[in-house]
Amino acid sequence: MDLAASVGVRVRELREAQGISLSELARRSKIGKGTLSELESGRRNPTLDTLYALTTALKVPLSTALHDLASPAKISGDAVEAVLMERFEADASVTETYRIRIRCRATQESAAHSPGTTEHIIVLAGTARVGPLTDPVLIGPGMHGSWAADVPHLYQAPAGEDVEALLIVRYPQ
Repeated sequence: MDLAASVGVRVRELREAQGISLSELARRSKIGKGTLSELESGRRNPTLDTLYALTTALKVPLSTALHDLASPAKISGDAVEAVLMERFEADASVTETYRIRIRCRATQESAAHSPGTTEHIIVLAGTARVGPLTDPVLIGPGMHGSWAADVPHLYQAPAGEDVEALLIVRYPQ
């Protein structure tokens, strides 16, 4: 099964397990009902932005829709490309590790995740502007940063090169 079909099945299972209709999930996630129907049936490739909107509306970590696939899931948005490397579940949290690329001179604004979610980044190459929309910081190669991800936040590669980084997202259970 390809990524679109696998993720579509997973999103439908998550929605149905919570007893949420297609219309209600479309409303909560601000994703069109037709788009959501195509995603669930595997006829449309999911973007990073769309999956974040859906998993946030379902109140589950992004990796819930991506883990246990045949190969590491690579998902892209307008500015960020992410590969899920690891998902770790503990009693108090779910922690995800991603290898990310932020495209040169691109910006991604991410909606707030569930309460208590935090993000941590280690920049491998390039310079990233990351963090809350109201107070992002510049992080260069070999540097790290962290921020509350339960508020709108951004990822940006303001200089003339892509940013390569490791991103760790921690969701409280």
